[in-house]
Amino acid sequence: MPTTAPEALTPVKATAVVAGLTAAGFKCGTDEAYALCTSGAASVSILLGDHPRPPVVSVNATGAEDTAAAEIAKVLPKVLEVAHISQPQDITTWYGEQKGKPSSMTAGDWVINYAAEADTEEPGVHLTVTDKLCKTACQAE
Repeated sequence: MPTTAPEALTPVKATAVVAGLTAAGFKCGTDEAYALCTSGAASVSILLGDHPRPPVVSVNATGAEDTAAAEIAKVLPKVLEVAHISQPQDITTWYGEQKGKPSSMTAGDWVINYAAEADTEEPGVHLTVTDKLCKTACQAE
């Protein structure tokens, strides 16, 4: 099966990602350095700033791993589409294969990290997408 080069997506600023998620039915607000958008039991954190694209987009859900992972799976394709993150199908497929242990992958200029927490005060699943091209103010202070 031939593979195609990842399509180049136009960078979108964090404010445009928030607007796109709001238009898609998410409820959004801000919490200091991040915009926080929720849909069902999943929440999306977008690092705000003047970057050409958000340096960090994180999708989280609390609860047992299977339940939390399923909540993230419901919103992940839309989040990747709205944020213009490359190779969304590869990321979604990879995400569906993760269970229990921390792991990561690279998709174009993005690094994707998966983590599940079970024996903590707030168990859940965290999927964090980080822009490898970001050089300054790439994380919340």
